[in-house]
Amino acid sequence: MKPQTRFLFLAEELLCYILSFLSHRDILRCTSVCRTLRQTYLSSSKLQYIVEISGQQLLVISNPDNSIPISKRLQRLRDEAHAWFKVDTHPFLQTVPVTRAPLSREIIVAGGHFSLWDPIGDTAMIFPVHPKPSQQSIRRDWLPGTLCSVPHSYVLDVFMDPAQNLIAVAYIVDHKTVYINLRALDGDGVHPEAAGERLFLLDDWKIRFQPRRTKLKGFGRYIALSCRLPNENWNRWNEVMWQLQIWDWKYSTISSSILAALNGSALLVDFCFLGNNRLLVITDNLNLYSIENMSQPPELLACFLMPISWDLQYLSPIDDIGYGLQPHMQAQATMCTSDPTHRLICLTAFTRVGTQVFIISTRIFFDLNGVAAATPTPWQHWGPSNTRIIWHPFHFKIHINGNRVLHTLPVGPRNSQFTLQLLDFSPLAVMNRRGLGRVVKEPSTTYIGADGFGESLTTSLPYVEVVFSHRTFDCAGSLLRDMWIDKDGIYMLSGSGSTDRLEVIDVRSDLPSDVVSTS
Repeated sequence: MKPQTRFLFLAEELLCYILSFLSHRDILRCTSVCRTLRQTYLSSSKLQYIVEISGQQLLVISNPDNSIPISKRLQRLRDEAHAWFKVDTHPFLQTVPVTRAPLSREIIVAGGHFSLWDPIGDTAMIFPVHPKPSQQSIRRDWLPGTLCSVPHSYVLDVFMDPAQNLIAVAYIVDHKTVYINLRALDGDGVHPEAAGERLFLLDDWKIRFQPRRTKLKGFGRYIALSCRLPNENWNRWNEVMWQLQIWDWKYSTISSSILAALNGSALLVDFCFLGNNRLLVITDNLNLYSIENMSQPPELLACFLMPISWDLQYLSPIDDIGYGLQPHMQAQATMCTSDPTHRLICLTAFTRVGTQVFIISTRIFFDLNGVAAATPTPWQHWGPSNTRIIWHPFHFKIHINGNRVLHTLPVGPRNSQFTLQLLDFSPLAVMNRRGLGRVVKEPSTTYIGADGFGESLTTSLPYVEVVFSHRTFDCAGSLLRDMWIDKDGIYMLSGSGSTDRLEVIDVRSDLPSDVVSTS
């Protein structure tokens, strides 16, 4: 008897145990080898669960209650993924008046919270819009002068993370020295896990900032602050043009992890964390850094060239990690987050004829075999198979979460109306759609540029699309200000003048959607 035949005569439990050590792709390959392995897979909820988690490109971040059968957890995963292909975006609405400042910045943050910061009025607020029994809900209002009470100070940016009960406030004192205060989001004291009350910048940051050019972000144990300096500083070749500093805020109040660019370098557009050890810095190209060693400047790992040099904008997704669970609730549910090595990032480039949207898979930033930091990687070597380019007219909305993209789709005569379209880029989207939507695998070609200068680019990142055509909006009279998507639902902010309403569409529940007030 041949050795490979003896393997198939093992008990099904042993076959399942052995196969469970394989990747989801190898498990699926085994199912095509013979009927025995295929039957082993079909009769094992554990193997199907492994494939489902990896195929949806998720990571389990907390252990579920073992009393819940794995078959039920598997079915829950599949049902939740399928729910996105049959979303009802036309629920019964209630209009609630909301007062907002014209220049306020609104965003949905982790855990279904809505936050707002008004830099002119020096006010802020956060409150839950999609509360669940297992999540910690935070509701706070900051009146003028309460975000930062330091005399002669001006708030530059505010970062809120309900996941870690953290609010970080970057401020400048006497127009020259910048600090970052770390406080508990649900109270006024110093954050209990912070290394200190405030983070300190290096002395050479003591310069006159332009507040609107400052960005404060965080991810887990990291907090980062970037700043583009005023144009009048650029008349000297050796003048610092932009800087970015990163702290491990739970470990130290100072940092040596700093990036800086002199005049003549590419402008800093934005930056984002890719998991716990990588940072993507967006200029006119994409620069990937390692931040594992916080005692030194970030280490350049690779530079990915964009096809054309232009001003890019980065769309910040919602961190979908299920933070804020009460301790006694953690064992009652399987908590998953999108895998940082297989998420999407979104870059937009504005031209005279519309907007080009680059949907890029982060897998390219983790598979660096053969990539040298000193040699930039041309677009032709990385872009086409890891990107999908979408053209949009000027007035459009788009947001991403994990492997899903929600955007407005022009319809009607001369694109006079728009509806909502969902794009799911996860490998199992074809299976979980259950006949809904349309599979797009064929490459698409888009002309990039304007006024006769540019080139045609072909991209082929596959996805499944579904159009929510039962609800349309008039482009001319649309009141849709912004929209967001997270792992649980869709959020649409609409209004006229100073009156807004926030509509919440719960994708994973049979309960009707509702409207909440931000007042």
